Amino acid sequence: MSQEQNIALTRMEFTGRELSQGHLPYEKEMEFFQSIKMGSIDEVNRLFKPLDSDELGKLSDDPLQNLKYHLVITIAFITRYCIEGGMEHERAYNLSDVYINRTDKCRTAREIDELHRELVEDYTHKMKELLKNGIYSKPVQICVDHIYKNLHSKIMLSDLAKACGYGATYVSKMFHDEVGETVSVYIVKKRIEEAENLLRYSDDSIADIAHNLGFSTESHFISAFHRYAKITPNEYRKRYFRSRWERSSADIPNDPDGDSGDK
Repeated sequence: MSQEQNIALTRMEFTGRELSQGHLPYEKEMEFFQSIKMGSIDEVNRLFKPLDSDELGKLSDDPLQNLKYHLVITIAFITRYCIEGGMEHERAYNLSDVYINRTDKCRTAREIDELHRELVEDYTHKMKELLKNGIYSKPVQICVDHIYKNLHSKIMLSDLAKACGYGATYVSKMFHDEVGETVSVYIVKKRIEEAENLLRYSDDSIADIAHNLGFSTESHFISAFHRYAKITPNEYRKRYFRSRWERSSADIPNDPDGDSGDK
């Protein structure tokens, strides 16, 4: 550390003591992140602290930028705790990217506060669901990670077998025993989950989403989406698109035929 950095740190520590501006105790922070990792909604609500809390340090002279820095740090910690708790690496990091990008677009402290609460609830509910379904053995976890990393590509059972070092038949049975569904059904469900994120947060057309997620045709994608989500992709986008993230949901073009044909 340079002399200038040492001086700056000394001044910060002195100012913090004089103004009683400490940091949130380490044990409290870790307890909060641990409760998210365990999917404990009640504990998360009990331990939740707004980012403008006096217990948090000052990272910028600009109040809004200070909140953004703290939110990005929070996202980074939550992401790593959830990975440690069993969330797929790519899923956790992709979710992190979505929330960091949305943080960058926030223009008011209220938007930061709303986003903070939303992402904490989102990660907590995802971990609760994951833990309810059980933590997988290492070979199955390798398969799950491989599937998530390759949702945009063709995924063969032989690829999964090679990734975890077992025979295809054994992997297929082990996966079904632990996950409770076949590899092919699991892949489709994960692609539908990814499609939901794209419909909610991107401007990609439904045709492009279908193509990029490996569906043979747009109609095949629409059929699969409706089977699992109980709603068509076009209806899903109209209902859930984040209007304050990029643009108003009113800008989304209606189906030219006046129905939910998802073109």
